[in-house]
Amino acid sequence: MLNEWGVGEAVEGYSHRDSDTGIPLLIDGEMRQWRMADDEVGADDGDGGDGAYCPQQILVRNLIRIFLRDGGDLRFAAEDVSLHGVDTDHPLVRYRDANGSAQSVSWDVVAGADGYRGISRTAIPDDVLTCSTHEFGYAWLTVMTEAPANPLGVLAVHSRGFAAQITRGPNASRLYLQCPLTDSVEQWPDERVWKELEARFGRSVAPKGPITSKQAVPLRGVVFSPMSHGRLYRLGDAAHLISPMSAQGMSLALHDADVLARAIIQQVEGHDSSLLDSYSDTCLNHIWKRQASAVLTTQMMHDSGDATYEGDFRKQIARKNLEAMLEPLTAHQQVA
Repeated sequence: MLNEWGVGEAVEGYSHRDSDTGIPLLIDGEMRQWRMADDEVGADDGDGGDGAYCPQQILVRNLIRIFLRDGGDLRFAAEDVSLHGVDTDHPLVRYRDANGSAQSVSWDVVAGADGYRGISRTAIPDDVLTCSTHEFGYAWLTVMTEAPANPLGVLAVHSRGFAAQITRGPNASRLYLQCPLTDSVEQWPDERVWKELEARFGRSVAPKGPITSKQAVPLRGVVFSPMSHGRLYRLGDAAHLISPMSAQGMSLALHDADVLARAIIQQVEGHDSSLLDSYSDTCLNHIWKRQASAVLTTQMMHDSGDATYEGDFRKQIARKNLEAMLEPLTAHQQVA
């Protein structure tokens, strides 16, 4: 997609996987291989095919650089942003700039890509907007550390819970540990984080860099509908959240942007609003497919580990589903 828009350079240096067998998977400390005929679990594109280990902040930084280089108008440090008249032909965006001065801009189209807690969603009347939510019943402790990941990504299924380490650049990685919804970051001192990661990986982890941040994040799926109202079109987290187990949040946002951009071009160049009119339905159809996949993957990877959440019956079912996606154990592994 980025290549089609002429910005493929934004992921240069991040356009290949670290191996031909997908992200390594450890089950109770034992290395297993994915069946490559199936979509890779954790593949960011959600549709199989090539993927890139490109940390989100690096992609955003690179896209900003390209946008500004090519003459784009990007205004930083905007505060007190508000939307007005989104159901009219000329919606208005008001904000305060870095100097504290009031500013207003009138556009034909407003793209609400301001995240889950942004103001674009609140601009849609409550009697128009609906919200569908699924709670998985557990959280991830997400930990940023100044330690490179080697390999670039590792997933682990263990009786103590799910765990992962994913690269966030050449000198940083993020750790993920499944934990109860009631856990707080205060219950997870640095020493416990590393000890628990090693227990779930079934091996030592090195290097252990400084931990810079921690956050307990409940796993959930959320879809707001419709994704458009008047001249306002919402994208990414402003319109939907997906389980991070799917690794599809950034790709879904890029898909929304691609659909909206093509719709705007058709309106401007061809005076044809059909793609804008169908924007919400087009995106929601894609989003619900990805949500369905994300729910199955999330439940499989978590239920097959720690049985205290969903019970042993669900654990055994999840293990069978997971085994169907893996290469069979060798005779040596079975004996061991």
